[in-house]
Amino acid sequence: MSTDRWTSNPRVADILGAYPDQRSAVMPLLYLAMAEYGYLSDTAIREVADLLGMKSAQVSSVATFYTMYKREKVGQYLVSVCTSVSCLLLEARDVLHAIEDETGVPAGETDADGQFSVEHVECIGACGGAPALQVNYELVEGVGAEKARELVRWLKEAQPATVNGDEMQALFGGQRSFEWGPAESTGAARPVPALGRFGTAGEPE
Repeated sequence: MSTDRWTSNPRVADILGAYPDQRSAVMPLLYLAMAEYGYLSDTAIREVADLLGMKSAQVSSVATFYTMYKREKVGQYLVSVCTSVSCLLLEARDVLHAIEDETGVPAGETDADGQFSVEHVECIGACGGAPALQVNYELVEGVGAEKARELVRWLKEAQPATVNGDEMQALFGGQRSFEWGPAESTGAARPVPALGRFGTAGEPE
């Protein structure tokens, strides 16, 4: 992706126009760059810095502080298992080990085919629905080890272009923290939070 492509992208202009101080747009632009590249390469960092009149080191300091910004390539499906206190007490480690075993991917790594990345994360705000996990940041609560295996097998076989939290909850989830409200009509189209403004949301099939 070249800087020309960035400046011609209407989403970039839209984001920049939303902030009186354009440096404040660094976080949404990093998501957009990650959606374009698949991760935040050095080139992506430089391009965001150029757009905002910042130094690469300043942009990199943001990208490395927040764990949802990925500095290395991740798979088509990023599976994040919460291992914070509530989930840990309800066998989140068993869930994580089941996912590692079913994908063949140790936590913190990505498989050679680029299909799965697995990670353990701190609290994702679903303590009442522990143990909880996310696929491309789409939440699934009350997931036991066997259901986690079923989820991985489903991702392998169905290979959905868009993952939707409501669908996965119905298929593989259990106890929720609370009722989620109206069903979402979109889901995550890549391993970036599903934000329509950034082009990372899609309609479930």
